Amino acid sequence: MITYLYWTAIIISAGAIFALCAKNDKWKIGTILALIVLSAGWSAYYFSLQQIFVKRYGGVMTLQVPEGQYHILATWKDDNLWIENFDPATNTCIFSEYSKGNLLQGRVTIKNCKPIPKM
Repeated sequence: MITYLYWTAIIISAGAIFALCAKNDKWKIGTILALIVLSAGWSAYYFSLQQIFVKRYGGVMTLQVPEGQYHILATWKDDNLWIENFDPATNTCIFSEYSKGNLLQGRVTIKNCKPIPKM
């Protein structure tokens, strides 16, 4: 819910700036300022706010399990999400960190890992 409220506020702000400038026949300045507001809002969300919204306020986030792997576990360490997947082709467990903006992603690989019994 907080994610939707954030984007609604960013879009309304950009639209209001554009409308005020357009009303005064400053279309070019209005367009540039609206694009600056939208890009600043996107950058703040992607590099800082997304995981904070999800963890603390019930925001929305989607991750995809890599092809050929099985999801085992997800846990939070501070404001970063750690995902554990199992790759049966290489018999390894892979812990992947999803940090703010995916800039500093940690990765831990455990070889000869057998978390899923053969069926």
